[in-house]
Amino acid sequence: MLRHERRISKLGFKLIAGVDEVGRGSVAGPVVAAALILKDVVFEARIDDSKRLTPHSRIVAYSEIIKKAWIGIGIISEKIIDRVNIYNATVMAMERSIANLSKNPDFVLIDGVLKVKIPCDKQCIIRGDSKSLTIACASIVAKVTRDNMMLKYHKKFPRYGFNQHKGYGTKNHFLCIKRYGPSEIHRMSFSPLRDY
Repeated sequence: MLRHERRISKLGFKLIAGVDEVGRGSVAGPVVAAALILKDVVFEARIDDSKRLTPHSRIVAYSEIIKKAWIGIGIISEKIIDRVNIYNATVMAMERSIANLSKNPDFVLIDGVLKVKIPCDKQCIIRGDSKSLTIACASIVAKVTRDNMMLKYHKKFPRYGFNQHKGYGTKNHFLCIKRYGPSEIHRMSFSPLRDY
C-alpha cells in the first residue's frame, strides 16, 4: 500500500497527499471528498478501501487516521451537483478538499481518473483506494464524514431511511421517493428523480 508513496518520496517530494471522494453514485445528499497528508504510516487499525471495511472497522480506522494526518474536506451540495453535473461536482469537491489542507502538498495522489486542477504535481490511480495507503485513508475519512452527514439528514427527513442507505438508490429508497416524493436533498438531475 506504500509503493506509490515510496516511489514519489525517492523523487524528492516530502508532503504527499491522497484524495478520494464518496457519494458520487448516490441519488441524495452531497458528494464529499477528503484530502490528507499522513504524519505516520504505521496503523493498528486495518486500512483499506472504505467499501471493503465494515462500518465499525471504518470508525476505528477513522479515529486513528485523524490523529495521524493533516486533513482537508470538500463538500459539494446536491443543488450544485444538479447545476454542474456529478463529474464536475466531484472535481470541485476534490479541489476544495486539497485547498482546505492546513499544509500545502507538493504531490497529490488522486483516486480515479479526474482532471483535478491543483498547483502541484499529481498522479491519478485507478482503484487507488486499494493501492495507496494515503488514498485509502482519504477514502475512509470521506466515507465516515458523509455517513455522519446522512445520519443528520435522517433526523430531518426520517421517512426516507437515510440512516440505512445513506442516499444510494436502493429498492426501499426508491419506494420511499415514490410514496412521499423527493426531499429537498434529492438530486433532481438523477434518474428517476427527473420525472418529478
